[in-house]
Amino acid sequence: MKRTHTCGELTSKDVGKEVTLQGWVNTRRDHGGVVFIDLRDRYGLTQVVFDPSEFKKVHEKAHRLRREFVLQTTGKVRPRPEGTVNPKMHTGEIEVLSSEIEILNEAKTPPFEIDDRVDISEDSRLTYRYLDIRKPGMQQNLLMRHRAAKTVRDFLDKENFAEIETPMLAKSTPEGARDYLVPSRVHPGKFFALPQSPQLFKQLLMVSGMDRYFQIVKCFRDEDLRADRQPEFTQIDMEMSFVEEEDIYDICERMMKEIWKKTLDIDIKTPFPRITYDEAMDRYGSDKPDTRFGLELIDVGDIVKDSDFGVFKKVLENKGRVKCINAKGCARFSRKDIDDLTEYAAIYGAKGLAWMKMQDKLESSIVKFFPEAVQKKLVEKTGVKKGDMLFFVADKPSIVADALGNLRLELARRLDMIPKDVFKFIWVVDFPVFEWDEDEGRHTAIHHPFTSPKDDSLELLDKEPGKAKAKAYDLTVNGVELGGGSIRIHRRDVQEKVFRALGISDDEAKQKFGFLLNAFEYGAPPHGGIAFGFDRLIAILTGNESIREVIAFPKNKACQSLMDSAPSKVSEKQYKELHLQSTVLKKKK
Repeated sequence: MKRTHTCGELTSKDVGKEVTLQGWVNTRRDHGGVVFIDLRDRYGLTQVVFDPSEFKKVHEKAHRLRREFVLQTTGKVRPRPEGTVNPKMHTGEIEVLSSEIEILNEAKTPPFEIDDRVDISEDSRLTYRYLDIRKPGMQQNLLMRHRAAKTVRDFLDKENFAEIETPMLAKSTPEGARDYLVPSRVHPGKFFALPQSPQLFKQLLMVSGMDRYFQIVKCFRDEDLRADRQPEFTQIDMEMSFVEEEDIYDICERMMKEIWKKTLDIDIKTPFPRITYDEAMDRYGSDKPDTRFGLELIDVGDIVKDSDFGVFKKVLENKGRVKCINAKGCARFSRKDIDDLTEYAAIYGAKGLAWMKMQDKLESSIVKFFPEAVQKKLVEKTGVKKGDMLFFVADKPSIVADALGNLRLELARRLDMIPKDVFKFIWVVDFPVFEWDEDEGRHTAIHHPFTSPKDDSLELLDKEPGKAKAKAYDLTVNGVELGGGSIRIHRRDVQEKVFRALGISDDEAKQKFGFLLNAFEYGAPPHGGIAFGFDRLIAILTGNESIREVIAFPKNKACQSLMDSAPSKVSEKQYKELHLQSTVLKKKK
């Protein structure tokens, strides 16, 4: 290597050494003829001095330097003059007096400053992602990703897991989202699918006797994007044979403990608390509850049924729910604040947001419909005190949970109730096997169709599938689902029962999943596993809300790569090679 040191390495211990550095010009300053630059690489910054009284020709050449020029310089390390030491920089005690300089490459003026402190539009950042990644913040995100991946691999290797690659080109099987399809040139009219997950392959590896498998793997889903979604994403995929839920909880908790220690030097407490799905929905309105603060949902249906408020009574008569949140200290909210919160709740289906303020007594335009005895019971059950405010939603259970669950988060943000640098892990367990899809008029799998029902739920699959509980579990932290998994079905007869409950006929099951069903007949062991969203994990470790901040080359919200203009058009020749016709090309003709 031509460079002897990186730009983040030199200290006062290196004074007197002759060194060669390479990197990018971060800043350039001219102080009365003496030129200073900060030379940058991914390891840090070093101040380089070009002094005409020492090396005149080198100084003349330094006048050509501009930001982002790629530079090689040789010189002696010397202490910075008194009063110019920068204690915030690792290299802040020294500077390099340049005696040789070589411009390795010039650079156009970049479209934005390579500086974390400058706010840049996301479109610009993604268009020039190779410049955006030069910023220290982005580089630290990617290095955190590297460290976390290495920690996972080292940990699972010690636990006797084998990292095994599964196919990227596979059969299209329904897994909850649209597949990305790849047309086959050699088999006209047939398609591969990019995997939404390696689910079936990892189960087959258990049938194969591989016992403990993992993979840090790319997955693909053709769905609408948001901050925590990308068309291609990465997950830590794990599967184990001869295990029960407790075995999986144990190994995952120890892995998370290792990741947090190795990357953030934080000791997290284990074991993690657990909560059932039903309790999570009842108390928090979410199956990924943020438990860093209170504001829990309170069911007041048994109290308000005795009121004269028609809206609540009608909902309860139709088997709906009435719940509220006690927003501490929110009696100060203005009418506009309440209107804003009402609009926010409406996003999640709420038809209205009733409220009561507590001063010396409950106050609201609806209080007159609540007899004194009912008000007294409300105060007792909700714990409302002077200065607090109750927000109510009345509707079918799913809307009440969704609206109040999200309102709870919005209130916590507005009231600054969410503590920083706190990580609250919680297992959500005992999920239902199915949920009812009103649009399709049938049951769908909450996790996936290969999730094992609990033993005492097997008899419910034929008559009351909606009541069946699953051997399924999600690990959440701070209101974010880190990962989900289950004990899998390993018997063909049980798998066929679940398919029938999902409305999948025997012929359809054979056509789509025949290879899995056949494998179950050759001695499939009991097995289970989990998959963690790796991008989400890194976003949490780095304190970012969007996973785009921790992916080197992500797509934008419109599922486009602005840097290389993907997706892009292909030639008519390529269509013909793949035995396809383009409706777009036809219209043009």
